[in-house]
Amino acid sequence: MAGMSPLFRRKTEKPEPGERLVTLVRKPGCHLCDDAQAVIEKVCGDLGVPWEQKDITEHEALYDRYWEQIPVVLIDGEQHTFWRVNADRLRRALTE
Repeated sequence: MAGMSPLFRRKTEKPEPGERLVTLVRKPGCHLCDDAQAVIEKVCGDLGVPWEQKDITEHEALYDRYWEQIPVVLIDGEQHTFWRVNADRLRRALTE
């Protein structure tokens, strides 16, 4: 397996929580976005996971893709959930 191309090797190591990135895609004045942010702040704070927020009204590609689903939570750029954020599910996704 040592000589195998990296394209064909399975990634067996899971990233450490600090190596992950949670992104909250939100819009101003959205109460569900505020609720999602509170959950993300708590879970990411507990685990030491960095997180960021992006305003959907300032990003055309995000707007086109997620407008009907906000708030949207991405983990490492992949959609994790939308509308409501479950703290236990987010925690599992970041640690498993």
